[in-house]
Amino acid sequence: MESVSISFAKLLKAQSKHYLMAFIKRLGFYLIGLSIGLVFLTIFFKKKSEETGVEFCYLPNCRTLKDIRSKQFSYSPEVYTLLENEQIDSTQIAFFLKEGDVDFNKSDTKTSACKTYVIEGTLIGRPSTIKVRNCQNTAEFKTITFQ
Repeated sequence: MESVSISFAKLLKAQSKHYLMAFIKRLGFYLIGLSIGLVFLTIFFKKKSEETGVEFCYLPNCRTLKDIRSKQFSYSPEVYTLLENEQIDSTQIAFFLKEGDVDFNKSDTKTSACKTYVIEGTLIGRPSTIKVRNCQNTAEFKTITFQ
């Protein structure tokens, strides 16, 4: 009777080891396939976004800046003076709208017609803040302050 229980225990141990090895093998194949699939998916979406110019913005900061960039710009007299005196140019503002951070605590997003956003970032190598009035068809740059 003892020999039967010992051989059954050995058999059970051998089978569990076999199942564990089979599981690890299947897990390895799964992870290899998953990583190859993720690489192809990344290449596909990157190529698609470059061809169509589509940018995938899901966070509020990115969506707000993208919305402002998509509109026609107008400038307040104060900002227009900075542009005229060549202290800043429109390409620097465009870069600021790509890399800046919207401070939603300081922004007025409750108004229905035109929302006012405060965007912080670096302009001409200095920390700066731009206040933008974002309407339905235009984005008006109200003030630019350097710190």
